Amino acid sequence: MSTTIGLFLFDGAEELDWAGPWEVLSAWAENHPEDDIEVFTFAQSQETVSCAKGLRVIPDHTWATMPELDVLVYPGGRGTRAHLGNPEISEWLRGVAKRAEIVASVCTGSLVLADVGLLDGLAATTHWGSLDMLSDLGDDVEVRPDDRFVDNGAIITAAGVSAGIDMALHLIVRLKSVERARQVRRYIQYDPQPPV
Repeated sequence: MSTTIGLFLFDGAEELDWAGPWEVLSAWAENHPEDDIEVFTFAQSQETVSCAKGLRVIPDHTWATMPELDVLVYPGGRGTRAHLGNPEISEWLRGVAKRAEIVASVCTGSLVLADVGLLDGLAATTHWGSLDMLSDLGDDVEVRPDDRFVDNGAIITAAGVSAGIDMALHLIVRLKSVERARQVRRYIQYDPQPPV
């Protein structure tokens, strides 16, 4: 039985928020088929998604056609603002959270998790520019501004944009092993040494 990992796409999603984890998790699935990992993108409909910086993407699945999720990756970006207070999104996300092993957000995806109550009483992080909003949306959320990601077991939140890569490597640790995560990190040659 494969472990299914779905990355949610929507208009205004920040490209690297989902493409970073996609690269990590797809590299894992492709290079280690024995681990039986299935990684896919999905959206509410089959229409082309226009991301925050203009990248256009066709999702693999829709809400109606995708396999049952073991892991959800919910990216951020300006498109998340339309999800706040959206009854359809709220009902769907709460349903996924009840069934999935892990719900993980990147950047301002955590705002949507907070908005539907998934972060109440938990520690969490988000993009540095939205930390106050994260605190306001949830009930008793312990905001951690300096953490790259925060793991609460069934809920994981990552800070802005590139932190999603770290979070995805952490998912491999959680779902498989430290050694497997190291192998994937080496394969994608992820060794941050910013020049500035």
